[in-house]
Amino acid sequence: MSSIASQDAAPGWLWRTAALAWLLVLIVVGVHQWQFWQYDGIDTDVMALLPVNEQAPDVAQATEQLVGQMSRQVVVLLGTGEWAQSRAAVQVFRQGLATRAGTRLHEDAMAQKASMQAALDFYQPWSERLLIPEQRALLAGTSDAALVQKALQDLYQPAVQARLSDWASDPLGLWTQWWTARGAQSQARPRDGELWVAADDQQWAVLQFTLESSAFRLSGEPVLGNALQQALVDVQAQWPGARMVVAGVPLHAEAAAVQANREINTIGWGSLAGVLLLAWLAFRSLRPVALVGISLLVGCAVALSVTALFFGQVHLLTLVFGASLVGVAEDYGIHYFASRQGAPGRSPHGLMRALMPALWLALGTSAIAYLALGAAAFPGLRQMAVFSVVGLTGAMLTVVCWFPWLDRGTMPHSRVAQRIGQTLMAWPRWRQALPGSVAVCIALALLLWLLGGLRAQDDVRQLQNASPALVTQQRQVGEILGLPSPAQFYLVQGPTPEQVLQREEELKDRLDALVARQLLVGYSGVSDWVPSARRQDSDAQLVARAHEAVFKGVNAELDESFARVATLPPAPLTVQAWLAQPISAAARPLWLGERDGTYRSLLMLRGVKGVDSLPALAGAAQGLEGVAWADKPAEISGLLQRYRISMTELLLLGHVLVLAALWLRFGRKAWRAWMPTGLASLVVVGALTAFGAPWQLFNVLALMLLLGVGIDYGIFLQEHEDDPHAWLAVVIGAGSTWLSFGLLGLSQTPALRAFGLTLMLGLPLVLVLAPLFRAGTGNDKAIGSADAPNSTH
Repeated sequence: MSSIASQDAAPGWLWRTAALAWLLVLIVVGVHQWQFWQYDGIDTDVMALLPVNEQAPDVAQATEQLVGQMSRQVVVLLGTGEWAQSRAAVQVFRQGLATRAGTRLHEDAMAQKASMQAALDFYQPWSERLLIPEQRALLAGTSDAALVQKALQDLYQPAVQARLSDWASDPLGLWTQWWTARGAQSQARPRDGELWVAADDQQWAVLQFTLESSAFRLSGEPVLGNALQQALVDVQAQWPGARMVVAGVPLHAEAAAVQANREINTIGWGSLAGVLLLAWLAFRSLRPVALVGISLLVGCAVALSVTALFFGQVHLLTLVFGASLVGVAEDYGIHYFASRQGAPGRSPHGLMRALMPALWLALGTSAIAYLALGAAAFPGLRQMAVFSVVGLTGAMLTVVCWFPWLDRGTMPHSRVAQRIGQTLMAWPRWRQALPGSVAVCIALALLLWLLGGLRAQDDVRQLQNASPALVTQQRQVGEILGLPSPAQFYLVQGPTPEQVLQREEELKDRLDALVARQLLVGYSGVSDWVPSARRQDSDAQLVARAHEAVFKGVNAELDESFARVATLPPAPLTVQAWLAQPISAAARPLWLGERDGTYRSLLMLRGVKGVDSLPALAGAAQGLEGVAWADKPAEISGLLQRYRISMTELLLLGHVLVLAALWLRFGRKAWRAWMPTGLASLVVVGALTAFGAPWQLFNVLALMLLLGVGIDYGIFLQEHEDDPHAWLAVVIGAGSTWLSFGLLGLSQTPALRAFGLTLMLGLPLVLVLAPLFRAGTGNDKAIGSADAPNSTH
């Protein structure tokens, strides 16, 4: 009695100071929250979730730069059956798009500037220094007589394709063929001041737009998509058969932002409503509902501010994940009010003193599990770890510092709460819990072995759920325009631009053999437009020798006096000169420029014939200095595999650390608080394996959080073994946590869905198993008490 009386003594200055200090902290957080939502601090870039590939940092930097260049571009194909209609429809489309406020799309006028004549005029001085591989082979391997006959055929039988120069300047038509090869890299052509392409019985006008700000700074509203669709409606009002196909990173980013915003509302507000409803049913009072709600909102606000402080920005997926934190953070407030209901005569401060050892132990074990998320080099996971630990701590401090002051009056008894508490007495105890648990673990391990083990899946596509309609349109745009894929590419590096171009050409010589084997359609590189000076000099010599032989033979055949005009050889064409021209717009993203004294470029691939072609493509880079092969899907999948394995090891270590922490509190009885979570984890693994579900990194992460959450139930039941009010807190807490993570299982993102489903199975199992491991009566009870000299029952 004296112990209880001392605990119920009036609160001291320390408690008052803590309450005021926490109030000041929250005032600062409130100011930050107001500032945070004034600027766009939310990141929706999926790549930001992924770790940098420390094994190939150069490739990672190149990928980041490539994504940065592409992340603001939107391509629109607007087509009708007649080109004249398409031209008119484009004007209506532009006007309709301009009237939609907030689109932040500006048309790239480079297409209008990049006239064919301007490009011809720019390249004209180097017309005899530019050859494609087929021309190079022709000039080097064809006899002079055959070249003369070809020239005579071109002279008397003009080709179907119009020549870009007179016969005397280019008797073999090399200049025209070179431009034809350049045009084959993209099907779009300048026409009447627009970019035009014909495909699928449509005359398409190609529009290129640039987003004002980053594609990953979008709100959760479909502003871009709606504006484009409304502009199309304006067009279809005059040309009902008009079609639109769109592509671009901003559209995918906006779709992801809209989806995440919807999921935040569903999961966050849905779980909050569920938690408050459960609190109302249990306590039949608005005071617990309001105070628990305050603790949750404070925890999330503090977590958001601290995460933004550490990382600068908060990823949208972190908010989706953090929305499920509601189901965990409410445990502390629920446990307080359940104990308050069971001990109405105790003062709030005295009751809080008695509860704090169990509450702090629950917070500590949960923090261990959450912090293990941050052990992986995933920036997104580190954000989630910081958000979760800070959010739980914020909710806990709100309960400890404020609840005893704000909780005034008596707690009414609830029939629902009474019935839930009484079920504990009817719950059986597992008399032979330790040997029985070991036997079950062995049986589950044997079952996993019989089922063939886990079916691991580390596909990068689990990180996002791209819109099928946008993916289809993106593929269609790529096929119509003949664009390269950014999924696989080569990074070429060198100390000078000339060295980079030479290494590109060496790589292209190898790729030509793979094109001949039909492993890919082609490739795109800066050296297609700007050959190295060495290659230009070599090609110039081939052309000069061929022209000399052709003119000599034609003059002898026709008794004419054709002669090659003698001019001073121009200085070699350079990358810098080419970049300054509008014609470089299409291939400009391939030149990454200089960084740390090294020049870099990308060589992109077109029409790769399936994954079976990838080993040969990777082999093409082997042995070439300064050339690195990049396969981003395979690289990210490999990273996911590595971290799935390492996080599994950390999960096992986490179980050991949690068991050690429990031993400090419960002695040899610690296994009773740990075993329900351990068994539930094994059962979940077995169930997912039996149903054929793929095993991925996010299942492991879910089991890590199951450890942090499930251990709380074991701790509360060991601290208050037969207390119906402690059992009420466990049931209400488990129900709200299950609701939160169950809603997470509704996410359209495969990773979050796997995470939610794992916890949807695991949490009820822990709840069912935890009461079974209470120490039994009689001899078992005596043994349990002897094993736990620090127990406070």
